[in-house]
Amino acid sequence: MVSVKLCCMLDVRRLQVLRAVVTSGTVTAAAAHLGYTPSAVSQQVAALERQAGTALLERVGRGVRPTAAGLLLTEHAALIGSAVARAETALADLRAGRTGSLSVRYFATAGSTLVAPALARLRAEHPGVRVDLELTDPEDPLQEVVRGRADLAVVVRAGDRGGDGFRLVHLLDDPYAAVLPLGHPLADREAVDLHELAGEQWVGSEPPGPCLEPVTDSCAAAGFSPDFAVRSEDYATAQGFVAAGLGVGLMPGLGLRVRHPGVVVRPVRNPEPVRVISAAVRETALEQPAPRGLLRALRDAATAGPPGGTAAD
Repeated sequence: MVSVKLCCMLDVRRLQVLRAVVTSGTVTAAAAHLGYTPSAVSQQVAALERQAGTALLERVGRGVRPTAAGLLLTEHAALIGSAVARAETALADLRAGRTGSLSVRYFATAGSTLVAPALARLRAEHPGVRVDLELTDPEDPLQEVVRGRADLAVVVRAGDRGGDGFRLVHLLDDPYAAVLPLGHPLADREAVDLHELAGEQWVGSEPPGPCLEPVTDSCAAAGFSPDFAVRSEDYATAQGFVAAGLGVGLMPGLGLRVRHPGVVVRPVRNPEPVRVISAAVRETALEQPAPRGLLRALRDAATAGPPGGTAAD
């Protein structure tokens, strides 16, 4: 076998010229096949012989035949040509979105509403693309993109900025609503002014981070800090705590698509807390059709309908 050092030293294009000469039997025939002049073919073979340090062809009558070294390199040239052809085909498939892999991260409430329909469409449009899908709650999925461990993530971040190597694309605004137990004095209101919840005990439904910030920031703007009596990072459980009379809460529309029968949901104003949901995507991933297709599908899923659970019951 040709050594690694020699393979690195040899010119692949010259190897293919040698192969053409050996296959056709003459320099003239090889030149006609390659579209070169006979002189150019001879120069390429001579240069390859200098690289190899040995003769590669010998004259036989009006033609040529390979030496042992020439035959060896011709066999390797055939393997290289086949490998290059396979690489070109694989690259074309990847660039066309027929193959490849895509790593996606998301948080729970974005799963059924945004990620599921977007992935279904991606599978239909790019069936050969393998998707590595992972739920990252309670971790911030943005960090997976920042660290290069994911190509795309659905995140709670404003979509008007990005960072080093990634872009944020706005998907939707997801407003928070007041979740109250049945019979609460504010339950018959069409909307609740946020300051009216200042003296209540609260059920927390958000972990520290970008989903909790709109709640605490809006409460601060309304002049108070919420008194969290109990916490749950699961919206269904948090609604159960509210229904049991343990407190009131603010929960986002995507988290209220399934309602507990023991609560009422009312819009909040002055101010209305809103979390901004975006897609964080690696700039390099956007060069490929599959990530671009998934991003389009996420945007379409986001605009398909407003987040549920913000209107009055």
